[in-house]
Amino acid sequence: MKTTFLNLVAIITVSAASFCGVCKADDLYHYITQIPIGGEGGWDYLSIDPDARRLYVSHATKITVIDLKNNQIVGEITNTPGVHGIALAPKLGLGVTSNGRENKAGIVDLKTLETLSKVDTAEGPDGFTYNGRMGEAYLFCGRANAATVVDVKGQKVVATVPLDGRPEFAQADPKANRVYDNLEDQSEVAVIDGATHMVVTNWPIAPGESASGMAIDVKNHRLFIGCHNQKMVMMDSRDGRVVATVPIGDGVDADAFDPKTKLAFASCGDGTTTIAHEDSPDNLTVVQTLQTQRGARTMALDPVTHYIYLATADFEASTNAPAAGERRRRAPIIPGTQRILVYGMSEP
Repeated sequence: MKTTFLNLVAIITVSAASFCGVCKADDLYHYITQIPIGGEGGWDYLSIDPDARRLYVSHATKITVIDLKNNQIVGEITNTPGVHGIALAPKLGLGVTSNGRENKAGIVDLKTLETLSKVDTAEGPDGFTYNGRMGEAYLFCGRANAATVVDVKGQKVVATVPLDGRPEFAQADPKANRVYDNLEDQSEVAVIDGATHMVVTNWPIAPGESASGMAIDVKNHRLFIGCHNQKMVMMDSRDGRVVATVPIGDGVDADAFDPKTKLAFASCGDGTTTIAHEDSPDNLTVVQTLQTQRGARTMALDPVTHYIYLATADFEASTNAPAAGERRRRAPIIPGTQRILVYGMSEP
């Protein structure tokens, strides 16, 4: 049976219970295609600009840019040593790269893909998010336990935010003017005020532990947090209450949320992506465990097509792939095999 997006919307409107039953029976998401990247080196964050129809893939010391209309590589962002990814500010026509090896952030023209300038960050810039209300990018610096805040248009650092632990994935809620970040080693979420650039509180994620991925449902004030004890935690972003949890795979890295379908995703290094449905703001139900490929732990979601994109490669047989639960360990990659896997709500 072919499951289309319109079918899905119709199912959702009937009831959460019937939705979940149909999802489990039909398997909503299927393999669509893959996009060869090739070259050498690893990868980290993936970012999508849905309006420009572009996917940005960190790839060793550069960012590969893919046109989502035809799945073709259209350019590269270079001069980015140890790049982890790019925070997009599409209304400004700019992006901010997280250059881990040089402790800098690069301000990039999204049309020309040229780096216009660089600013110094705290040590070890890695994760990032963009707060559109303030026009600021946050670079979360793992070796410094801090966040560097960059005025994107002004191309300057405006604040350094001390954190109480090692930061990981982050999300912004521009309407609330808050930024949320996982403190992986503390099993907490740091809540940063966008106006004062100060941490206002830390929320425990128990029963979750050692969180990596984070996604947000801005409308219903919910955070989806991927934890290394094989749980996805759904948290109220207003008060930090953990309102639901569901099981996920080993070695989670990224999470995503689709506001149209109300589906939350957790991509894991063991070769699975857990897909859960937000039945209500207090209920989360697993509707599919999607089999991907081992090592496909980082992900981006396109809200236009509802496709998800995951990066992986082939690994040397002796080590096979990054071990489950050990996201930071890197197995040797076979050169030329890096690719983006594409999954969507239609059959091949």
